[in-house]
Amino acid sequence: MANRGGAQDRGSVLVNRTADGVDLNDIWAELTDVLDEYNKHRSAIASLLSYPTTNVADAVPQDVRAELMEEATEWGVPVGISDSSYLKLAYLFRDYDLSLRASWKYIRDASAEQIENRTRRALEADNTLVNGLILQRLFSNEVYMNDFGLQVYGLWNADGQVPPNDLGRSFAGDHTHCLCTESATLNPVHVEAGIKHVTEHGYGSTQSARLILLIHSDDLISSKLPSWRAGVTFDTSKTPAHDFIPSSNAPARITNEVVVGATPPPEYNGLEVTGSYGKCLIVESYYIPKGWCTIVASGGLNSRDNPVGFREHRDPSYRGLREIPGRGPYPIVESYLARGCGTGVRHRGAAVAIQITASSSYTPPVIVAHR
Repeated sequence: MANRGGAQDRGSVLVNRTADGVDLNDIWAELTDVLDEYNKHRSAIASLLSYPTTNVADAVPQDVRAELMEEATEWGVPVGISDSSYLKLAYLFRDYDLSLRASWKYIRDASAEQIENRTRRALEADNTLVNGLILQRLFSNEVYMNDFGLQVYGLWNADGQVPPNDLGRSFAGDHTHCLCTESATLNPVHVEAGIKHVTEHGYGSTQSARLILLIHSDDLISSKLPSWRAGVTFDTSKTPAHDFIPSSNAPARITNEVVVGATPPPEYNGLEVTGSYGKCLIVESYYIPKGWCTIVASGGLNSRDNPVGFREHRDPSYRGLREIPGRGPYPIVESYLARGCGTGVRHRGAAVAIQITASSSYTPPVIVAHR
């Protein structure tokens, strides 16, 4: 029998349409467009907690001092300004992927809806990865090592590192932003202490920065936070220093109370706002692990003032969620999605992690971001 080797042309492919007649090239082009758009919009919570970076580490000054002039003399020279010491705050980086693997026979018999459903589930996995890694770093008090052997820190955690002075305030090596309520519910004193922990480092005090309390809905209800009123004791000797103010999108209600000052906005950068307490906007989210909450000074979406750095590759072609085509005959067959990323905290005082527990020892939550 003669050798029938050679090249196959486009008309020789086994499958070029789904079972319901949708061209596979159209599905692949749509997938590419979806990923391009998706990479522009990470979830609102992740964007308010983090900022993009390609740095392996940032060198942050630790002992900035107010310099003093001296009286000049006829013959001497003035004292020089000394440089600060620096702490390298690093970021992790790892590669993750997920296959959209499917045989040509599956593609032949599947509908376009089935194939698109697989893509949506893959995007959800990436969303879980990005959000999970950022929340893991924010709530964890562990110190890791990155691919360059540099230490990756979380918030201040009484590890002996002394926070920099701010406006005359000094701190000690046992200063921590990983707090415990030492009670079964979140109380006003815990929120007020959390606000103080952030603002005393100089965060959340500018017009562009906002303090946000991110909390699971169940914990918000159990704390009775919407009923907190300044100077009014509830339960056992729990007396709030501020009023809870519902946001402008709260359900209609009858009241004779008058709000002095601005009403909390209905949303903040894509997140629905429940109300405010003191300087904090309150945002409920099921992304926040139940039994923990956080107060964050956010500069806005992807602001460099946000506490967590989200590290991506220096090469732009390796950033974001990438689609890797399969062997064919169409790229969607045996294709997979890939992302290279990692996290680290640069602004260690810009947030507090609060565990709602009777214990006095902080334990980070278990947040599943990947396999």
